[in-house]
Amino acid sequence: MDAFMETHYMRVMPFLLEGLVYTLIITGVGLFFGFILGAIFGLARLSKSKIIYGIATIYVEVLRGTPILAQILFIYFGLPDVLGFNIDKITASIIAIAVNAGAYIAEIVRGAVYSIDKGQSEAGRSIGLTRGQTMRYIIWPQAFKRMIPPLGNQFVISLKDTSLFSVIAVGELTYMGQQYYGLTFAAFEALTMVCLLYLAITVPASIYLRRVERRLDV
Repeated sequence: MDAFMETHYMRVMPFLLEGLVYTLIITGVGLFFGFILGAIFGLARLSKSKIIYGIATIYVEVLRGTPILAQILFIYFGLPDVLGFNIDKITASIIAIAVNAGAYIAEIVRGAVYSIDKGQSEAGRSIGLTRGQTMRYIIWPQAFKRMIPPLGNQFVISLKDTSLFSVIAVGELTYMGQQYYGLTFAAFEALTMVCLLYLAITVPASIYLRRVERRLDV
């Protein structure tokens, strides 16, 4: 029995490592675009224009108020009906991570900018900087430092969210584990290794983020 389990632990690893690559690619690329969206909509939420503020608020509330699983299904199955062409699984997965994470990152950006003392803006204007220049050179660099811990938490959340892409048969970590135990019936071994690989990424990331938070608090 022990030899049987040990054999499956070893055999499942090539499946899972292949899935892990897809998991990291989807997470990394999705969060890259998610940060861009988050920065745009986060700053838009600070706009004095009611139209810009309203559009940004609708984006944030809709994406934060609906399950990411529903968003995945909408992007992969729903959008093609409107667009007239199919979206491949990896692209749909990246879009889902980007738009979902972007909504949460928008609030991270907004909160970080709000946390900077108003005196910083007044100081910028007093030396002749425009509002945009004050944001770029004074407010944003300070705010970005405060964004780092919550952005790291969002990485961990988005990484775990990729497991939901198994519903559209994306070959990420969880799906590859399912494929293995579907063929071998070794569900315990496969799912144990799936969990351990997630932990191998999320635990060090969480420890590193706590260290960063302590340094930023100094």
